[in-house]
Amino acid sequence: MSESKTYAGSCHCGAVKFEVTSQLDSAISCNCSMCLRRGSLLTFVSPKQFKLLAGDAAQTDYQFNKKNIHHLFCATCGVFSFGHGTGPQGDPMYAINVRCLEGVDINQLKVTPVDGRSF
Repeated sequence: MSESKTYAGSCHCGAVKFEVTSQLDSAISCNCSMCLRRGSLLTFVSPKQFKLLAGDAAQTDYQFNKKNIHHLFCATCGVFSFGHGTGPQGDPMYAINVRCLEGVDINQLKVTPVDGRSF
C-alpha cells in the first residue's frame, strides 16, 4: 500500500480545481447508468481529505435514483471531476474521478469492477 499523497485535480477547462489526499492504489469502475456513460474511474474520500480550490459556482448538479450523490459537472466544459453525497454506511463522502487527478498513471492502479446497477 502506498502512502497518502495530496493530488491536484481539475476539470478540462480549469474552472473547477481541487485537492484530494488519498492512498491511491486502486479505483473502481462502476457499471451504473451514470458511470458507464461517463467512463470515470472512482476513488472515495472523506470530506476532510478533499478541498475545493475554485469553481463552486462553475458547477452544475445532477441527481438521480435515490438522490444520495450530487454528480457535479463543470458548466463550461462538462467534465465530472468529483461528486459528493452519502456513502453506504450513511457517512459523508466525496467520489473523485481519478482521471481528473494530475500525476496519476491509471495503468498502475488496481481497477475493481463494481456492480452499481444493483444498488
